[in-house]
Amino acid sequence: MTDPGSSHSGAGGAKSHVPSPLLADMENALISVDRARAGRIVRESCTSGSPFMCLETLVVPALEEVGRRWETGDVALSQVYMSGRICEEIVVLMLPAGDPRRVDQPKMAIAVLEDHHTLGKRIVLSVLRAGGFDVIDYGHGVSVDQLVEGVTRDKVIILLISTLMLPATIRTKEAIARIRKLHPETKVIVGGAPFLFDPLLWKEVGADAMGHAASDTLSLVKQMAGGTQK
Repeated sequence: MTDPGSSHSGAGGAKSHVPSPLLADMENALISVDRARAGRIVRESCTSGSPFMCLETLVVPALEEVGRRWETGDVALSQVYMSGRICEEIVVLMLPAGDPRRVDQPKMAIAVLEDHHTLGKRIVLSVLRAGGFDVIDYGHGVSVDQLVEGVTRDKVIILLISTLMLPATIRTKEAIARIRKLHPETKVIVGGAPFLFDPLLWKEVGADAMGHAASDTLSLVKQMAGGTQK
């Protein structure tokens, strides 16, 4: 499975102003699945008054680098997954769900349409939450009816849909069309193997963007969130 993300070639990860040795230490802690060490690095290098700055310059760049190392075959997918979980745990401590600094975020949700694979979605979800975003997780094996109902009920502004098999991908077109009729404000990002095999498929199903990696997702979501905030 490929993670939902940005179709824009210029979309990249967060730019880091953290000294590279510190970033490397954080990256190594994540790859080693060393929660204590990762937490200590964050506590010692980030001030409590600027959690978003810390996320932007340390946590997210380190997690993105782990993702890039997986793409080059240097780390296992399980390490990417655990790195995402560790970063998500750190973010929960830094920015609890009820933190007022999250108030201005548009409603976001993610779902695996009809398929039952979960690892890719889990990684994307962890990266988004590590970036400070609240995301509703609709889970996997979600039907078109369930997805449309959830989006309209929750008034979702940014929706990420992941698919693995072609039949589910084809059904994405129906889901997006129905969502647009009921909630035209919703922006949809799609991802999955079929969209990689056919680089124009995301346009055919009516999505707003398609991507290749979790870091792309974070970059695009930031762009979309910035455009929807008042």
